[in-house]
Amino acid sequence: MKITRLLLAASAALAMGVALAQPLPKTHLRVVGSISSLPQYKDYEVPFWTKQLPEKSGGAVTAEIKGFNEMGLKGPEVLRLMGQGVMEIGATVIAYLAADDPANEMIDMAGLLPDLTTARKVTDAVRPVYEKLYREKFGVELLGFGTYPAQVLYCNADIKGLADIKGKKVRAAGRSQSELIAALGGTPVTLAFGEVVPALQNKTVDCGITGTLSGNLAKWNEVTTHLLVLPLSWGQIGYAVNAKTWKGFDPKLRAFLEGEIKTMEKAVWDAAGNFTQQGYECNAGNDACKLGTKGKMKLVQPSAADRELLKKVLAETMVPKWAERCSAACVADFNATVGKVVGLSAKK
Repeated sequence: MKITRLLLAASAALAMGVALAQPLPKTHLRVVGSISSLPQYKDYEVPFWTKQLPEKSGGAVTAEIKGFNEMGLKGPEVLRLMGQGVMEIGATVIAYLAADDPANEMIDMAGLLPDLTTARKVTDAVRPVYEKLYREKFGVELLGFGTYPAQVLYCNADIKGLADIKGKKVRAAGRSQSELIAALGGTPVTLAFGEVVPALQNKTVDCGITGTLSGNLAKWNEVTTHLLVLPLSWGQIGYAVNAKTWKGFDPKLRAFLEGEIKTMEKAVWDAAGNFTQQGYECNAGNDACKLGTKGKMKLVQPSAADRELLKKVLAETMVPKWAERCSAACVADFNATVGKVVGLSAKK
C-alpha cells in the first residue's frame, strides 16, 4: 500500500513536471513602457521584459521596449493607440487618461490617498472596475498596475504649507491634480514632464507636482527650493495589451505572462515606499541619499492645518465636482470600492 501511494505521488509529480515543461510558443513582444528616465522603467520594466521573460521562458518569449516619451508621446494617447492595434502592449499613467473618461480619476483622486498602504488598497479594490472599463471602452486588457513614489509639491518660492499655493502657478498632471490646485487658489498649468524644468527655471510656473524621487532624478531640485512633505497623489501606472492580440495568444502564453507580470507589479509597489523616502533624503541633501543626487531643498513638514485643509477641499470640492461629471454607475463603483477603503462617499 505504501509503495502504491509512493508510485502514485511520483506519477503525479512527473505529470506536473511534463505539464510545466510544455514549451511556450516562440513570441516576440513590442512593448511601449512608461517614462524612460525614471526607475520604474529602467530598474523594473526593462529588466522584466528583456531579461526576466526570456530567462523564465527558456528563450521562447523575447521583447523589445521603449518608453512612450521616447516615441514622442505624452501619455494620454497610449491606451487609444493600443485599442486601435497600433501598439501591442503599453504602459501609461492612469491620471493622464482623465479626459477619456472621468472614471480614470477615482483610483488616485488628488488628496485622497495619504500613504502607500492606502494607495495599494484602493488600487486593488478598484481593479475590476478598470478591467471592465478598458475592455469595453478601449478594446484593451488590463495586465496590472505599478506606481510612482508619492507625488508632492516642489516650489521655487518660499512656502510654509498647503495654503501658500494660493496665487501660484503650479504644473499639474491630469485633471484631478489641476482641480486640487484650483480649489486651493492656485492656477494649474498643464506641461509634459520633460517641459517642467525649463518652466520652473524661467519661472513660467512657481511650483510643480511629481514624485519625490522622480523629481530629483529629473533635476527638479536644481530649479526649486521648497518641497512639501505631503503626498497629494501617487501616479499609478497601468500596463495593458490590445484585446485582440491578447485573445490571439496561446493560452499557455497568456497564463505565463499573467503570472510573471504579477511579479513585476509587486516589485514596483514594494519599491515605491523606498523611492518616496529616498526622494526626500536626496532632495534635502542628507547622507541617507543613495538613489539620487543630493540637493539643497528645504523640506516643509505638513501641519495639522494642512491635513484639515486637504480634507475640507476633498469633501467640499474634489469629490462633488468629480461626481458631477461621472455617471451614476461610475459613482456607485467609486462608493463600492474606493469609498469603502477611504471612508468617503460620493453623491450623484
